[in-house]
Amino acid sequence: MGARKRISAEKRKEALKTMYFAKLQNVPTSPRKMRLVADMIRGMEVNRALGVLKFSSKEASARVEKLLRSAIANWEQKNDRKAEDGELFVTKIFVDCGTTLKRMRPAPQGRGYRIRKRSNHVTLFVDTKNTNDNQN
Repeated sequence: MGARKRISAEKRKEALKTMYFAKLQNVPTSPRKMRLVADMIRGMEVNRALGVLKFSSKEASARVEKLLRSAIANWEQKNDRKAEDGELFVTKIFVDCGTTLKRMRPAPQGRGYRIRKRSNHVTLFVDTKNTNDNQN
């Protein structure tokens, strides 16, 4: 590894130490369906977001709820204190495409239709509101 690449990698690692996030990888749901759930909670206070996810009828909301709980736990562990009501917010959440499994389904007249079983990766960041104000 070159010197510049090593320096930039170290800077990236140091920046991640001050961020509070959780990742969920290789979720067997299409990214489009997962983005609908991610859009519901973007920018929300975490307790309100947990309520929205708990009562959502989407299948992906259960996975995002578990991910949000993990991100809150990461914040509590790094700060050595419990999260209070109205303190934490979902600052960023994004969904990226994962691997796509290609399958074949029998079709009429000896043909085969291609099926794409998509997956995705979800990354969720939480932080306090006053920290966000200082950065802007």
